[in-house]
Amino acid sequence: AAPAAAPAAAPAPPRSGGPRLDVVVDDIRVSPGDASAMGPTPCGVDGVNFALYSSRAKTVDLLVYFDPTSTSKQPSLRVPLDPEINKTGDAWHVRLDGIPRGGGVDPVTGAVAPLVRYGYVITGPDPPHKYDRWHPDVLLCDPYAPLIEGRRVFGDDNARQNGEKGVSTSAIDFDAPAFDWEGVTPPGRRPEDLVIYELTPRAFTRDASSGVEESKRGSFLGIAEKAKHLVDAGVTAVELLPVFHFDEMEFQRAKNPRDHMLNVWGYSTMAFFAPMTTYASAGAGPAAASREFKHMVKTLHQHGIEVLLDVVYNHTGEGSSYPFSFRGIDNSTYYMMEDSKHPYKNYTGCGNTFNCNHPVVQNLVLDSLRHWVNEYHVDGFRFDLTSCMCRDQNGTPMVSPPVIRAIAKDPTLARCKLFAEPWDCGGLYQVGSFPNWDRWGEWNGKYRDAIRRFAKGDGGLKKEFAQRISGSSDMYRVNDRKPYHSLNFITAHDGFTLRDLVSYNSKRNHANGENGRDGANDNESWNHGHEGDDGASDAVRATRWRQMKNMHMMLMCSQGTPMVLMGDEYGHTRGGNNNTYGHDNHLNNFDWNALERTRGEYFRFWSGMAKFRVEHPLLGRADFLRDDDVTWHEDNWDNEESRFIAFTLHDRGSGGKGDLYIAFNSHEFFVDAALPPPPGGTSWCRIADTNLPSPEDFTPEGKAGVGARYNVAPRGALMLMAK
Repeated sequence: AAPAAAPAAAPAPPRSGGPRLDVVVDDIRVSPGDASAMGPTPCGVDGVNFALYSSRAKTVDLLVYFDPTSTSKQPSLRVPLDPEINKTGDAWHVRLDGIPRGGGVDPVTGAVAPLVRYGYVITGPDPPHKYDRWHPDVLLCDPYAPLIEGRRVFGDDNARQNGEKGVSTSAIDFDAPAFDWEGVTPPGRRPEDLVIYELTPRAFTRDASSGVEESKRGSFLGIAEKAKHLVDAGVTAVELLPVFHFDEMEFQRAKNPRDHMLNVWGYSTMAFFAPMTTYASAGAGPAAASREFKHMVKTLHQHGIEVLLDVVYNHTGEGSSYPFSFRGIDNSTYYMMEDSKHPYKNYTGCGNTFNCNHPVVQNLVLDSLRHWVNEYHVDGFRFDLTSCMCRDQNGTPMVSPPVIRAIAKDPTLARCKLFAEPWDCGGLYQVGSFPNWDRWGEWNGKYRDAIRRFAKGDGGLKKEFAQRISGSSDMYRVNDRKPYHSLNFITAHDGFTLRDLVSYNSKRNHANGENGRDGANDNESWNHGHEGDDGASDAVRATRWRQMKNMHMMLMCSQGTPMVLMGDEYGHTRGGNNNTYGHDNHLNNFDWNALERTRGEYFRFWSGMAKFRVEHPLLGRADFLRDDDVTWHEDNWDNEESRFIAFTLHDRGSGGKGDLYIAFNSHEFFVDAALPPPPGGTSWCRIADTNLPSPEDFTPEGKAGVGARYNVAPRGALMLMAK
C-alpha cells in the first residue's frame, strides 16, 4: 500500500484530558491501547500501540512527528494519556490508527516515506521524591525505541534533518520493506571453534588507507566490505565494540578537560534497541543504519564469521545529570540510588549503575537481547562490567542474580554465545566464580596476566602458566563447564596493544586530558630495554616482533576461546596510550598500509597460526585435558628460576592431524631440549619456530628433518607435529 499522507506539523496544543475511549481527530483514531508489550508495536494496517513503564509519573504525554523537518516543539500530534483509561498497573499506553508508520514505499513513484518520530513529555508529583528527576521541558526517548533520529554524521552536531541541536527522538519505520536475508543463516559454529576478533566499528575502516569509499568509511557497510580480510586473518567471529546508539559527543556537553575528544569506543548506551545512527553510510540516518547493520551481519555470515556484540547494560550515557530517557521516566526504577551527596550508586565509574535486577529493568534487558537476535541475527554477546548485573537494588552482590539466570535460561538466546566481563569498578571480582548455569563464559583476566608475565620472563610462573594454557581447569572444571568458557586474551580495547605491550614500560595517556591519571597502571609490559619506538635499535625491534609472535602462539595454543585485538595482526601502536576511548584518529584507526607492509612476514605468521588452531582439533578441545591427553616434559615445576616449559598434546585417534609438541622459552639463552619419541611410524616436523625468519617461522605443512633434540632459541616458541 502507498504510505499514508503525513499530516502537517502544528504547534503542540495545550495539554488537556486524555482520550476517552475511542476518539477520531483528522482521520486519526486514538484509543486506549494496551500494555501487552513495551515500546511501539505495529497493529493492523496503519496502527501503532505505544506503551511505556513509569511507576512514578503523574502525567504522560505522547508526542508524534510526521514532518521530518519539524522540531521537538512542533509535534503533529500530542496525546495526553488519562491514567484512568491509558494506564494498566504502572504501564501507560495508547493506540493510534490511521497514521503514517514510516518507511513505506509508494508503488508508483518509488518514494520512501520518512520516519515517524515520537517521544514523551512527563511530569511527576510535586514535591518530587528525593530520587525523582523530572524534566517536563525535555522530550524523552522511549527506552524501547527501535531507532533514534538526531545527529546523522559522527561528531557533527549540525548534521540533523531538522537543524535542532541537542535533541534526539525515538523513531519507527514499520512500513519499510522487510530486509532480504537471501536465505543466509547464522554459521552456528561450535564454541570450541571460535577465534574472536575484537573490532571497533568506526575505527576499522575510518582511515583512507582502507580503500573504502569515503561515504562508507567508519560505517557498518565498511565492515562488510572488509569481510575477506577477516577470513584471511583466520578469525571465525567478530566482537563489535558497542553498536547500541550512544552519544559520541558526550564529552562536549559542558566545558571540561576531555572536551576535545569524541567517544569512539561507545561504552555509553543511550538506547538499547537502536543501532548507532551515525554508523550508517553517507549520513543516511537511523533506518539506513538498521538496514546496513543487517547487510553487514548477512555478509559476515556468508563468509562463515559469527557476530558477537559488546553490550553495556551496567550503566547508561545519561551519567548523573543528562536527561535523555530513563532518568526522566522513572529514575529510581532504572538506576541504583542511595542517600548521599551523589545519590547515584556508581559501580561502573561512569556516574550511574543500571538497576538490572529490578523486574522491569530485567525485562528490558531480556527484550533488548531477544530483539538483536531476532531482528538482526546476531550470534552472541559480551557483557561489559557484568558483575554490576550481579548486584541487587541496594548494590549487594547476589549469589543467583535473576537477570543473569534469565539470560542463561532464555530459549531465544539458547544458540547465543555469552561472555561476561566478570568484574566491576566497585571491587567485585568474579573471574572463575561468575554465576553461570553452565552457559556463561568469562573474560579470563588471570589468563591475560599470567601470559604477559611469563612471556616477559617473570619467575615462579610455570605452574600457573600451565594451568592457563590448559583451559584454566582450576577455575572452570565445575559442573558442566567447558574449556571454551574461558575467554583467553592478552590484549583488548582497553590497555596496551600487543606492540605497545612489548614497547612501553609505562602508559602515555596525557592526550586524554586527565594528566595521565586514567588507564591501568599494572600493565605487566616490558619495553625490552628502550621506551617506545623512536630510537629503538634493530636488535630491540627484532626481539619485540619475536615476542609478539610468541604471545600470539601462546594464545593460539591454549585451550579455551581465544580473542585477539583489531590491529594486532600487523602490530598497531597507540604510542603507549592504554585508554584511547576518545580519540577519533590514528591512535584507534586501523592502518591498512601497515597491514600491507607486514603481510608477507608478521601477518603471515599471525594469520597462519589462527587458521592452524581452527584446523587442528587438539588446540580447541570441547572437553578438559585428561592425563592421557597431554604429557608435560617437566620435572622442574617448583624451580622459581625456570622459564622453559614443553608439553605434547596427544592425538590418540581423536581425529586430529597428529601429536603436537609445543615449547616456550622465556630465558635469555638457548635451551637444548630432548624431544620425546614421536608415535610409531611418524617423525617430528617443524610447524613454527618464532626465532626463524619468514617464511621459515611458520610452515603449516610441516618441515621435515627434526632430530632427537631441538635447540629452542632465547625468547622463542616452538611447535612440532608428528607426521
